[in-house]
Amino acid sequence: MPASFLHGVETIEVQKGSVTIRTVKTAVIGLVGTAPIETVGADYKTINKPVLILNEADGVKYFGENKSGYTIPQALKAIFAQGSGIVLVVNVFDPNVHTSVSNVSISDINGKIDILTGKRTGMKAFEDCYSMFGFYPKTIIAPVFCEDKAVVTDINTVCNKIRAIGIIDAPVGTTVQDAIVGRGPEGTINFNFASQRLILCYPHLKVYDSATESEILEPYSQRLAGVIAAKDIDKGYWWSPSNTEILGITGVEKQLTSMINDPSSEVNTLNEAGIVTVFNSYGSGLKTWGNRSAAYPSSTLPTNFINVRRTADILHESVEYSMLQFIDHPITNGLIDAICESVNAFIRTLIGRGALIDGKCFYNPDKNPTTEVANGHLLFDIEFMPPTPAERITFESFINIELLKSLGTT
Repeated sequence: MPASFLHGVETIEVQKGSVTIRTVKTAVIGLVGTAPIETVGADYKTINKPVLILNEADGVKYFGENKSGYTIPQALKAIFAQGSGIVLVVNVFDPNVHTSVSNVSISDINGKIDILTGKRTGMKAFEDCYSMFGFYPKTIIAPVFCEDKAVVTDINTVCNKIRAIGIIDAPVGTTVQDAIVGRGPEGTINFNFASQRLILCYPHLKVYDSATESEILEPYSQRLAGVIAAKDIDKGYWWSPSNTEILGITGVEKQLTSMINDPSSEVNTLNEAGIVTVFNSYGSGLKTWGNRSAAYPSSTLPTNFINVRRTADILHESVEYSMLQFIDHPITNGLIDAICESVNAFIRTLIGRGALIDGKCFYNPDKNPTTEVANGHLLFDIEFMPPTPAERITFESFINIELLKSLGTT
């Protein structure tokens, strides 16, 4: 408050204008599973607590070498084979509790909250990641364990809480028909979900195992998580993961018919059912194939596209975190203008990057009655549109006899 009397000159600094909004991290994978931690050093043994892993060497240091029956070492190798990314790993295997890795239960993976300490275990530990690291995982995987419907249900729950995408595998041995039927009420596998936060993957992938000198099957989810993280870094989170080469694999569990112009091919039929699969045609290599989440075909909103859902998440989360700088400020026209300009500056940045086609933030007085403003509540509208993937390209071809007139003119 200014002094009541001053014989002289004073300057009062007024902060006005927009603030910078940072984009949240996107190339972050949440991995929950089992690791042979009895083989790692005492200082690195971690149970039911997220560990930040930046490369395969760190993965070995904290979670050991690949060992039969354990899921984390194999998943880390598959993820980093795609190029880059950050992995937040939660190991639930406790040698003091589990006599063997086969004793790890679905409830261990799903986790719980300790009533006395508030500590979260298993998958629920991902909810602590922001307070620990300053960011959440944006994709969540539980290779092998996600073949159980109860795990898929909890993955979906956690993803809704932290705005992530869960990647789910069909069980080993699933046929194309089983996968498609599994999307409906008569299905017997873990595919009967209609969530924008789940990606359904089929089939399993083949990789070469140097220990046995033979091909083995591994879950698709861990490779797809790596593809998404690497593409986020290389191209941007607004790019679809579809039509991207999967590195480090030798084949697929089930050979699928793949023709880019054949609606009845098996890969197209799977995509039509909301299942992401593998495209493997003559000379194409092995590529991810599918743009849509498990919400499709029951939902045809743009957010059933994986990249659109993720872009919306990033926009919303980035804006929300930045608003901490405005919370509890006096409500004035200056505050309203500063908030709108901050968000619009961020939206313009995203448009410039290609993450949005267009968008804006604005304050609508009609949606802000005096009773709400008097109660300290402001409401702003944000409208935006990310680019949808060019999933279907159609040519209309005409035979035009008028073009015969050009004969003999040259």
